Amino acid sequence: MKEILKVEGMSCNHCVNAIETNVGELAGVSAVKVDLNNNEVAVEFDNATTLAKIKETIEDQGYDLV
Repeated sequence: MKEILKVEGMSCNHCVNAIETNVGELAGVSAVKVDLNNNEVAVEFDNATTLAKIKETIEDQGYDLV
């Protein structure tokens, strides 16, 4: 599955690294890419994780989902 999430609060490479690293470590996530210009996070994942878990992981890093 592929989802594109709108995320507020991302502004620099630290933000990119925090989200890409932590979401990327989740079981079942095959790809994660942050787009700072559009405030989006694109995630590809399978049934080993859930969209809710991905959103929770992003929020745990201090960012807000729109």
